[in-house]
Amino acid sequence: MEALHYMLVIFREPILIVLSAIGVFVGIYIGAIPGLSGTMAISLLVSFTFGWQVNNALALMLGLFVGVVYGGSRSAILLNIPGAPAAIATTLDGYPLAKKGFAGKAMGVCAVQSFLGTILGIIILATSAPLVSRIALRFHSIDFLMLAAMGLLMAGGLGAKSVRRGIIAAAIGLFLGTVGVDPQTAVRRFTFGNVYFNSGIDYVVVMIGLFGLSEALVQLSQLNIETVKQKVDKIIPSWKETLKNIPLTLRSSFVGIMIGALPGAGGEIAALLAYDQAKRSVRNPEVPFGEGAIEGLIAPEAANNSAIGGAFIPMLCVGIPGDSITAILISALTVYGLRPGPNFLSNTPHLFWLIVACLTLSAIFLLVFGMTGIKMFAKIVEIPKEILMPIIIVISVIGAYAIRNSLYDILWMTVFGIIGYFLKRFDYSVAPMVLGVILFSLFENNYRRGVMIEGSVLSMFTSIFTSPISISLFTLTVYLFATQSKWYKDWRRKRDDAIFAKRAAVKAE
Repeated sequence: MEALHYMLVIFREPILIVLSAIGVFVGIYIGAIPGLSGTMAISLLVSFTFGWQVNNALALMLGLFVGVVYGGSRSAILLNIPGAPAAIATTLDGYPLAKKGFAGKAMGVCAVQSFLGTILGIIILATSAPLVSRIALRFHSIDFLMLAAMGLLMAGGLGAKSVRRGIIAAAIGLFLGTVGVDPQTAVRRFTFGNVYFNSGIDYVVVMIGLFGLSEALVQLSQLNIETVKQKVDKIIPSWKETLKNIPLTLRSSFVGIMIGALPGAGGEIAALLAYDQAKRSVRNPEVPFGEGAIEGLIAPEAANNSAIGGAFIPMLCVGIPGDSITAILISALTVYGLRPGPNFLSNTPHLFWLIVACLTLSAIFLLVFGMTGIKMFAKIVEIPKEILMPIIIVISVIGAYAIRNSLYDILWMTVFGIIGYFLKRFDYSVAPMVLGVILFSLFENNYRRGVMIEGSVLSMFTSIFTSPISISLFTLTVYLFATQSKWYKDWRRKRDDAIFAKRAAVKAE
């Protein structure tokens, strides 16, 4: 009853409802613009809301957070350019649906799944925050290292027709992550004496170049192909279809919550893991994954939004941010004299339940605003390519420059746009390369930390067998490695063919 009393404060202060709505609406459109990240937007809000009451500031920032995570899916579906790293997996089936004329349906599915994922994440935050925090804190360096290795293995098959080519692209991404000054030894790596390369290559710049500019170049080389007229008469998914995919939504949301609760993991890793488990668990999708499968939208969108609730668990219960945005929110709470940590729930229960209420209200506004403007947005795909592609190039340039106000980022973006163009021409997937850059810091930092803690590389790897979490992750990593092999895929294809032949024989009788 006490929790309900604190949550109902939001209805006694109508300004909180208005600010939550504004935050979600603005967040959706910020998230849809490549280069304008939620981290950047909330950083600006911290200084903008410095003199506000803490309730009002939280309502606006939490609404923006929820809206930004969903907003990245719109440009991912319409233009094959993820507005945020968490939407990379959404491009794999979202853009093929848009090319078939179902962009409206794809955006509707993403809105519903983002809403469901957010709600499930909030439920776990409200009911099991201390328990999930204790589990997350049991993860050691070797566990995060294996998590990064799992991500790289799955990136190898992400949208690639050849796993070998996908792994090559992921390895190139890992190499690109080394560029810049080593954070521990201060050694310059692959900077070629240029001080502007010391800060390294921002993965958002890589993402904009490989997805945005490269796609524009590919489309400009195919001007003779007519644009597909979009079908926007049916946007809201049917109850039957939604209920049919509830098991997948629940599995993906659980993945998102657990990954979101791990410090430094983030929604992009959650979306990747959820997409991979969907490919492995969904039997007989109507359309193969990578060619417009609805399941390929459900999994990443439910996961990256449920990761929001997961990220708040270590932030509020332990004082450790789950991702970059919750790191900023910790600093915002500190400005107001609050200190997230083990005593946050007992000392300030009114704020904990206010955060839960604001997130819930933001999820509702996400569903409302997520269903608006879809017909208008779907028309973007119908704009003639000779007009649309130059606009995309200009947006890509602006987005790359806006990250750090650096002309060198525009140069990097151009280089990666050209690289992405040739990768696509030779049938390589660009998604693994971006994820390689993203996962590099997680891989390197935890490798070094593990070696320092255990004393040697051998001791670090033998520590795998000292905890149930490490053993489970190691087993899962070996399984993922084995299932990437050609032998396993041939065996699975023969098994599925035998099952289909048996079913056909039964029907014939």
